[in-house]
Amino acid sequence: MDFDFSDDQQQLRDAVRRWVDKGYTFERRRAIVAAGGFDRVAYGELAELGLTALTVPEAHGGLGQGTVDAMVAMEELGRGIVLEPLAHTFIAASVLGRYAPEAVQAGWLPRIASGEALVVLAHQERKARYRLDVCEAKAAPTPTGYAVTALKSIVSAGDQADAYLVPAHLDGRIALFLVERAASGVAARGYLTQDGSRAAEVVLDNTAATLVTTDGLAALELAVDTGIACTCAQAVGVMDQTAAVTFDYLNQRKQFGVPIASFQALRHRAADMKMQLELARSMSYYASLKLGAPADERRRALARAKVQLGQSIRFVGQQAVQMHGGIGVTDEYIVSHYFKTLTQLEITWGDTLHHLGEVSARMQETAGVFA
Repeated sequence: MDFDFSDDQQQLRDAVRRWVDKGYTFERRRAIVAAGGFDRVAYGELAELGLTALTVPEAHGGLGQGTVDAMVAMEELGRGIVLEPLAHTFIAASVLGRYAPEAVQAGWLPRIASGEALVVLAHQERKARYRLDVCEAKAAPTPTGYAVTALKSIVSAGDQADAYLVPAHLDGRIALFLVERAASGVAARGYLTQDGSRAAEVVLDNTAATLVTTDGLAALELAVDTGIACTCAQAVGVMDQTAAVTFDYLNQRKQFGVPIASFQALRHRAADMKMQLELARSMSYYASLKLGAPADERRRALARAKVQLGQSIRFVGQQAVQMHGGIGVTDEYIVSHYFKTLTQLEITWGDTLHHLGEVSARMQETAGVFA
């Protein structure tokens, strides 16, 4: 199998990396965190790069690119620990492009592609514990469409987004709705998360909604799997940069008159970090390539990828902090921010223990070395 990236994908990587290096410096990121954890101007710059249009079909003003292109972009954004939730743009483009009626696609996909509209997934509930089939939100038909009543937690940029994709029960099954933040009955309370990004508790009180699909659970599974693939790619970028900064530190820091990179014990730990990074990278590729597989196969693959990424995230982050010593957890030093981002990514879309259970539950009779 050919794992080389195309010339267009290499150019995409270079363009995003240049923007991260020059346009999203550590100082700018700190300013965005201080201002609330989300910057519409920065999101607009991602749109100018074409990233918001990347996976939107060409018929709706997008570039019509695939999952590997999205992976390349997310990996580079991870290197800069970019706060703006581009992953949710990829989720919205994927779900609306596959499940929404043509009128909904025509009304929202061009706005998503241009960066005019930020649409985020609002699915988490306090009792769900990562289970997608646990949903207390309710929807009911009205003379003009539908109304949704719900409480959704940890919604990315929930008080800044233009609309939400919201799963809710309709006629005994989960359906998926699109709800505009400006609609009557929407209340969003924003806050900073551990890594400095922005989230919100979103309350919908008999709020007008547009039906995306009555097959809401399948659409929600696709949304979450897309989010997992994006998170895997983002984590690889964060780990790549974390390892690079750590290795530079080992070569610069001296004890007994020599760089500590010459100490055999630390060299072994650095090699283990690199090994975990490459394991994570290969599983990130696997996750992105499996997004187009049938649902059962896709769900198994993404759970496997998240297990490996969770293990690698924990190892790389902890080793980086330990090899830096006390400076590794100070707010002034960038490694502490890498560590916080990795810690949050490990639990995003389900933590390692949850996905280990998913892998176990989805094992078939043929599972094993001879499968």
